Amino acid sequence: MQREELNRYLDGLLEISRFRDYCPNGLQVEGRSEIRRIVSGVTASFDLIQAAQRRIEQRLELPTKTEEIAEGLWIKVDSFSLLQGLTYLASRLQDEFKVREVRFRLAQVGRLAYLDLIWTGAVIGTETLIAWELEPMSAGGENNPLTLREVVERHGGELWFQREKVSFRSYLRILIPAAPTPTPQSTESLTPHDESRPEYYDFDLFRQTEQTRALDDRMLSQLTYTVFDTETTGLQPSDGDEIIQIGAARIVNGRLLKNEVFDQLIDPQRPIALESTRIHGITAEMLRGQPTVDRILPEFYAFCEDTVLVAHNAAFDMRFLQMKEKATGIAFRQPLLDTLLLSAVIHPDQESHSLEVIAEQFGINIIGRHTALGDAIVAGEVFLRMIPLLAENGIRTLREAREASERTYYAKIKY
Repeated sequence: MQREELNRYLDGLLEISRFRDYCPNGLQVEGRSEIRRIVSGVTASFDLIQAAQRRIEQRLELPTKTEEIAEGLWIKVDSFSLLQGLTYLASRLQDEFKVREVRFRLAQVGRLAYLDLIWTGAVIGTETLIAWELEPMSAGGENNPLTLREVVERHGGELWFQREKVSFRSYLRILIPAAPTPTPQSTESLTPHDESRPEYYDFDLFRQTEQTRALDDRMLSQLTYTVFDTETTGLQPSDGDEIIQIGAARIVNGRLLKNEVFDQLIDPQRPIALESTRIHGITAEMLRGQPTVDRILPEFYAFCEDTVLVAHNAAFDMRFLQMKEKATGIAFRQPLLDTLLLSAVIHPDQESHSLEVIAEQFGINIIGRHTALGDAIVAGEVFLRMIPLLAENGIRTLREAREASERTYYAKIKY
């Protein structure tokens, strides 16, 4: 697919409902423009820098400051991998050159943006920088199979070292693509699909693992979650259908994070069913040249490690992941909650528990349905709305939520 066609596809995914931070009175949804940047990978520069500062200060205990940040600049990036890359660079500077503070600067030059990581003192040699680029990234107790060079190349960018002779400061400059400022658009033509997946339960949602037992008695309101969704070539993982997109967002301290998301297309190395393309809009041309699943699953595992997984109709997505355990060596053993089953707990007499129906009940706009990240964000909003309702039913801990889910009718269906 040509770049113009891909851009048109991305434009079709942009308009999804805006959400606000979760508060004790429930999630407040307002507007329709905020999440479009998340689904397309378009991020406000100020938001990205704030997220990088928070991540570096929390994980490395390394102070950060900002300098010139171009006002109104939007950038098109994979925020999760770029944040990992920045944290990794800060960690290497701290460990190897005893750097005690880093600063950020971001400027636009035409269609590109210069992202600078600045410090005082040490000069980095070419050989050192190349070594950093080629090693798998590890920082603040987090390991990632990606290298820094792969992150930079994923953005079609470059990385180099420069020195400010007058001030004796050094900086690493990362070249990344700028993006047009998002503008509100009409949503009349972006009607959500009516079709939903069939409900599959050939994956054991309720198996006990060490991680599950360790978190069982924690309050739902205190846990950290990764809400995720997949798009696939078809509906039959056992017959060879493959994952073609994974989207995910984190919930931390009762808030759905906007800047640390996972969104990746995947080359399935097999045809896509026409019926599936009609639902999610992803074509074979769009997937050509994308990473294969054996490269992406380790990245996704790193993103959701040490969190509770949440998905709607989770057994469908988990079955696809399970089918790849042998080939990739990646096994997802985290505790798992399913918003479909939790809906059946809260509204046992309700006829339908599709994501569309539940979202409508909560007043959540689901324009952009059937994109992995879009669906993950909607499921995250739904889940946050469910937590106080579960508490009203005496369900406050992870164990209580799992056990209540297991007692529902839907959990007993076998295919």
